[in-house]
Amino acid sequence: MVDHETWADEQSATTVSVDDHDLEIAYHEAGPADADEPPVVFVHGIPTWSYLWRDVVPPVAEDRRTIALDMAGYGNSAMRDGFDRSIRAQEGVLEALLDDLGLEKIALVAHDIGGGVALRFAAHNPGIVDQLVLSNAVCYDSWPVEFVSNLGLPATADIDRDELEGRLDAAFVEGAYGEADPEFVAGMKAPWLTDEGHLSLVRNAVATNTNHTTEIDYGAIDAETLLLWGEDDVMQPYSYADRLAGDIDDAELAPLSAAYHWVPEDRSDAYAERLREFLAGAEP
Repeated sequence: MVDHETWADEQSATTVSVDDHDLEIAYHEAGPADADEPPVVFVHGIPTWSYLWRDVVPPVAEDRRTIALDMAGYGNSAMRDGFDRSIRAQEGVLEALLDDLGLEKIALVAHDIGGGVALRFAAHNPGIVDQLVLSNAVCYDSWPVEFVSNLGLPATADIDRDELEGRLDAAFVEGAYGEADPEFVAGMKAPWLTDEGHLSLVRNAVATNTNHTTEIDYGAIDAETLLLWGEDDVMQPYSYADRLAGDIDDAELAPLSAAYHWVPEDRSDAYAERLREFLAGAEP
């Protein structure tokens, strides 16, 4: 199991232009570069980064090229002030990164607000997204949740580091199904425990905008879709997976029991197994 420092050391970076801002975007790449099938692109949510996929990427990379990006303002990507971090802007980041890497067809796997990014991108680019996997994704008016809204309050920028760390512990330790892995918790918190990271997290949280998912034409998504959803989540409940299944033509429900919001961590083995079956076109 890779620790977060090693994961960060393995990342590459490139500069993309979004809304006339040049932003450095970090991404973790693994798997065979010459694989016949489209690369699998992973998009995280808030307040996570690409390390969310630490136990899912390695088994998928046995068969496919994988790219797990840090969204703008997250992880090891640009954190400075002065650019939009909403999911509309993150859709632009994803599009620019794919263009920079020369990727014309992908499978897209996304969690939380990364799911909102993926839904927008798939609806707007039906020729690019071949397969779509959504896990406890924001959609419709399902968000923001109170925890994220509180992170976006101006006063949060002024709390001391111990209080911020306490809030993050509440999210990742108390939010785990069962006992949280200390390395996962440490890795999730690491980007935010600097002055720049602390402020960036506040900016990321305040950029949440429900309009960016209520305006999606969900019926325009034609990718083969898997709704790989932690059943016991209270932040993005399973009822939203049911609703998505009704609005996306080629969507399959795949509930995972004994999993809260951090389903790629709570049920990493089962998650990776079902994901690999879906990507390969196999029956579960």
